[in-house]
Amino acid sequence: MAPAPRVAIVGAGIVGTNLADELVRRGWTDITVVEQGPLDLPGGSTSHAPGLVFQTNSSKTMSQFAKYTVEKLRSLGCFNQVGGLEVATTSARLEELKRKHGLASSWGIDSRLISADECVKIYPLLNRDLILGGLHIPSDGLALAARFAQLLIARTQKAGVRYLGSTPVTGIAQADGCVTGVITRDGTIPADIVICCAGFWGVEVGAMVGLSIPLVPMAHQYAKTTAVPAQAGRNPEPNGAKLPILRYQDQDLYYREHGDRYGIGYYGHRPMPVVAASLGETSKHIDERHMPSRLEFTPEDFEPAWKLSQELLPALQETKVNEGFNGILSFTPDGGPLIGQSPNLDGFFVAEAVWVTHSAGVARAMAEILTTGVSQLDLGDCDLSRFDQVQLSPAYIKETSTQNFVEVYDILHPLQPRNSPRNLRVSPFYSRQRELGAFFLEAGGWERPQWFEVNAKLLEQLPARWQPIERDAWSARYYSPIAAVEAWKTRTAAAMYDMTSLRRLEVAGPGALDLLQRLTTGDMSKEPGTVTYSLLLNRHGGIRSEINVARLSNDLFQVAANGPVDFVYLDREARLQTKKIPDRSVQVRDITGGTCCIGLWGPRSRDVIIEVSSDDFTSRALPYSHVKRAHVSGIPVTVVNFSYVGEIGWEIHASADNGLYLWDALWQAGKPYGVVAAGGSAFNSLRLEKGLRFWGADMTTEHDPYEAGLEFALAPTKEGYVGHEALKGRSTKTASRRLRCLTVDDGRSMVLGKEPVFVGGEAVGYITSAAFGYTIGKPIAYAYLPKTVNEGDSVEIEYFGRRIRATVTREPVYASELGNPQVSRREHKL
Repeated sequence: MAPAPRVAIVGAGIVGTNLADELVRRGWTDITVVEQGPLDLPGGSTSHAPGLVFQTNSSKTMSQFAKYTVEKLRSLGCFNQVGGLEVATTSARLEELKRKHGLASSWGIDSRLISADECVKIYPLLNRDLILGGLHIPSDGLALAARFAQLLIARTQKAGVRYLGSTPVTGIAQADGCVTGVITRDGTIPADIVICCAGFWGVEVGAMVGLSIPLVPMAHQYAKTTAVPAQAGRNPEPNGAKLPILRYQDQDLYYREHGDRYGIGYYGHRPMPVVAASLGETSKHIDERHMPSRLEFTPEDFEPAWKLSQELLPALQETKVNEGFNGILSFTPDGGPLIGQSPNLDGFFVAEAVWVTHSAGVARAMAEILTTGVSQLDLGDCDLSRFDQVQLSPAYIKETSTQNFVEVYDILHPLQPRNSPRNLRVSPFYSRQRELGAFFLEAGGWERPQWFEVNAKLLEQLPARWQPIERDAWSARYYSPIAAVEAWKTRTAAAMYDMTSLRRLEVAGPGALDLLQRLTTGDMSKEPGTVTYSLLLNRHGGIRSEINVARLSNDLFQVAANGPVDFVYLDREARLQTKKIPDRSVQVRDITGGTCCIGLWGPRSRDVIIEVSSDDFTSRALPYSHVKRAHVSGIPVTVVNFSYVGEIGWEIHASADNGLYLWDALWQAGKPYGVVAAGGSAFNSLRLEKGLRFWGADMTTEHDPYEAGLEFALAPTKEGYVGHEALKGRSTKTASRRLRCLTVDDGRSMVLGKEPVFVGGEAVGYITSAAFGYTIGKPIAYAYLPKTVNEGDSVEIEYFGRRIRATVTREPVYASELGNPQVSRREHKL
């Protein structure tokens, strides 16, 4: 990339203008912003946004985006910090507010759980009879979104940024796999980098380069009342506000003041998907009431909202709905924004599905990516490439994004799967798992068994020390005590785990070793037959992923990775290397769909494998962290000696067409030795007992290997890999925080993840992963804590407003003959 690349930004809404501003602040000035509408009011979602900014989110990254957006809004005088109030009218919502208060504490946002009386004191118009309690966040408030964008335009124009209003983009120029410019009716604007910030029009812009942008524009109702007598003279400005912004999520409603009138937003109506291309060309003359993103109001959809609003705020009974519109917003399959570079067109970036609340934060992250290659915040929840191909079909995008609209204010459990579409991707063992009564959760389109009802009969045989505890209602959701049986059998007999959904990549060619040596922290030059656990770092030394690499032959490697993002990264780097050094060419293929895998682990696993294979599976013939070709019941397999649960055994890989036969052979051979089918719930417990980390939870780009306790994955004599320079001078001694193992003192109280951890009454970290440790008989959790917190120290975890005492414990809490190999992967959440 040139020192001062030519940049073209498509869209002059709140994201595009913020991005131009962030790039200018980093010294880039050769920037052109192209907008299809008039610059003074482009007519997208920014132009009609009511501006409510609630910062607390289940995603740490999204909350950090919001916090930065508030800072920037305030710096330009575009934020009315009236605070935010969420009220509960059901016991379930009241508990949810306690959980949300914990999230706010985890992410460093000041919040307070308040009584119903306090809610009415803060917000006198509330119907006290309906309210059970609330959550008050003083730093929330109202954004002046359109004014914000206009001030940013003026500021960046002074710095040399060019703005072209009323200029529709008709195409994206490209050559040799790279963007070269933006095509308009008036000609082509040369550019080395193009960023699509077109909002809900982004789908159309992405289509110009063959890129599926998984979002659906959805119409969302917003109405304004006539003057509220009780509000007369309170807010002299037409859009002035003094009361906190208000959310009534039990009924999918939110509220703000507009002077002496009220604004009401409603998500409870029928989904109304919109095709942006059907809106036609944006006029050069639009105003606040006439713009492409502001569709005609449908009063019949708003009727329930109006009745509910008059009940919650009785003062509205003296008013009428004066005006309204159905405003278009962007929804994605999982609710997250879309940030990153196109997998197949270098230089084409996307920053889409971004609401006002997160706009400046997203723009800063994108500017950091463009100027330094790395965002300071982890973008795993937001990466454009996080979806699999099956999740990029138009039907999938529409159905899941529509469902996200329906559930936007629902109380969702962290493990809650979508109801539809299901059974998109199943392993060859699926029919057998159904026969065994598998309970499935879904991730990435895959059906992943969590436990098997057939094992319920073994609960009667479960030794007393293995008996599961009774859980609270929240932690008992998507859980079964059967997991205790499956953990017990894994530790004492043998268990078969379906590992098919784990990402498998094939890296091949004369340059395969060069590629992996350059990108990973481990030494990949070891002889064929070895397996190396390694990290993928970014330029700042943050952990972008962790992988296991099996060297099958000199120029052929099989990589156990963490999903589509890893594949896109390795594939792009392989293409760049092949282009730069043709005689060191390398190809990366995702072979997951054509293969399957069974994890066979437990002290009787050797007895099982002997029944179906004449190959030598002893540690002498197949040492730990090694791989070899073999046959199981006549089926050709690739066997990896690795354990994710702390017991002897193997990953047994086969082609998908042989999968069912492989399962049946191992199942029959294992019956005399007590083999069981085991699921993800037991797996998560066992891996935490061994101290094994999940990427995306226990480590992200915001952590380095020393903080995560993964310094052993750095080959001591290896240099020159991505991130190596950034790690110089760092060590476990210099790390200011460390991932620590916690055990719950009372042996019973469960947590699930993201709960705040307190030391001396101050929130100093949050839970990354948690499970009940059946082998040790108490809950286990992990959290990043300051280096001043040591083994043996006492901490507190806040769970639904209750403080739970825990102790920092030496890891792993379970020791076995295998020691403590770090062999986890994010997609091991089976």
